[in-house]
Amino acid sequence: MAFDLHLDEKRWRDHLRHICDTTPGMVPVIKGNGYGLGRDLLADESRELGADLIAVGTYAEVPGALDRFDGSVMVLTPWRPFTTDVVLDERVIHTVGRVEDIAQLAGEHAGARVIVEGETSMSRHGLDRHELAPATEALGELVVEGFAIHLPMAGGNLREAEQWAAVLETSRLDTTTLFVSHLTPVELSQLRERRPQLTIRPRIGTSLWLGDLGALEVRATVLDRHFVERGERIGYRQRPVPRDGHVLIIAGGTSHGVGLEAPRAVASTVDRGKSLAKGGLAAAGRALSPFTVAGKQRWFAEPPHMQASMVLLPADVTAPAIGDTVPAAVRYTIATFDQILRH
Repeated sequence: MAFDLHLDEKRWRDHLRHICDTTPGMVPVIKGNGYGLGRDLLADESRELGADLIAVGTYAEVPGALDRFDGSVMVLTPWRPFTTDVVLDERVIHTVGRVEDIAQLAGEHAGARVIVEGETSMSRHGLDRHELAPATEALGELVVEGFAIHLPMAGGNLREAEQWAAVLETSRLDTTTLFVSHLTPVELSQLRERRPQLTIRPRIGTSLWLGDLGALEVRATVLDRHFVERGERIGYRQRPVPRDGHVLIIAGGTSHGVGLEAPRAVASTVDRGKSLAKGGLAAAGRALSPFTVAGKQRWFAEPPHMQASMVLLPADVTAPAIGDTVPAAVRYTIATFDQILRH
């Protein structure tokens, strides 16, 4: 199979260096599938950028990060007493967001390094601002490396970030380091100007690794092609073909993330209309594939298979030859590639 990511290394690294140089205190985020590039590669690049700290999503990702990266590793998922794969290492920084967890961690692992997290309007993890006092009392001999806030992605987060910065400054937490997520460069600059006594450290993932999509291109190999006539039944489900043309068998299926998607935020009337239209087409058994042939995104012949997809091509379009490659649009955070080809 050949569902490959082509990486323009120079262009990609130029972008990484630009973000690093213009974002003081940046903490690279390396989690999940490594944004399609793989966590090992991102850990190596973080080391080359001179980062002293990276953030991973879960404790399961810590051992690999410690092997590939020489600095400290922050775990974004909060420590819980029932977590069975906690890694206790002097380079690991744990996130804590409940008073009872802080007290238990302090009792069991005095000297562990922690980030205290506040509960923002995300309403996901963290302490309410009124819980900071009892949390501080419970810290014991835990080493506080900073205070963290994880903000929404809707934008306009400066006001909330300032509110939490004020909370930190008036608290008795023994830190002046504030870790933030999802502030724009302008918001970061303004927050630093307004809170010069704090060290602001942005945690950045998507805009770092995937901030210049022009440096990445996904190409899928045409594995086979067949001429079919209208009404001919094909595929696992033996659906009739709606018109004469070609069926292309293209590398890339559900094991690569093809055809998989998470629910999307629908904010406007236009967005709702598009979602309704898409849902109606899906109900009728029609769905656009991510593959582009002859400059146009083509329809799936049926839902993608595990490692390949069947795509319909009208008879009036010249079919690519077996062995040719076609571009594919993917959601990198769920994509898996057969190989990454660096140019």
